Amino acid sequence: MQTKQFIVVGLGRFGTSIAEKLTELGHEVLALDINEQEVDRVKDTVTQAVTIDSLTEETLESLGARDLDVGVMAIGEDIQSNIMGSLMLKELGLMVVARAQNELHGKLLGKIGADRIIYPEHDMGARVAYNLTAVNVLDYIELSPEISVAEVTVSPEMAAKSLKELDLRSRYGVNVLAIKSSDGQINISPRADDSPEEEDTLVLVGPNKGINAMKEKFK
Repeated sequence: MQTKQFIVVGLGRFGTSIAEKLTELGHEVLALDINEQEVDRVKDTVTQAVTIDSLTEETLESLGARDLDVGVMAIGEDIQSNIMGSLMLKELGLMVVARAQNELHGKLLGKIGADRIIYPEHDMGARVAYNLTAVNVLDYIELSPEISVAEVTVSPEMAAKSLKELDLRSRYGVNVLAIKSSDGQINISPRADDSPEEEDTLVLVGPNKGINAMKEKFK
């Protein structure tokens, strides 16, 4: 894995989670916030954490932001600071990932050149709702409004059948990315003749309607 250098601006729960996970994955992370308590909370779990007086281009320049790879604008409630900060990071030449509160906010971020826009409240809401209604779905990540990645527990109806027999791709448009056995082993290149056992986990990618149809068939 190629190590990248990130700057994360805003250390609420969303920004802190991203900063700590990126560090855990081996990347270098510079984390910024105007709240000293928030900075103190993450200083031992990221590469560098700095309290700033205000978010300005001069401050970002002085911290070496221009030499980094990716800027994550994680400020939530203060939409003006979020937009201005995203613009500053973009002008410094970074790839910009920005948090948006709503669709209009996202459109504004797109207009100023944000490379990727994240709607954490919407994404988490979709994830929770899906988990509450899908008995055999362990985890769910929405890649787009139509396509998702899901972890599905192998039901008794699915168990001991080969992937070829289940034929999930032609029936539901769903591809099996991996099989996680109940003892923790992961098969990341499953073959057509592999047969998952009951309580194993299938990691799937495909259209939401296909995942839902499969869930109803094999629940």
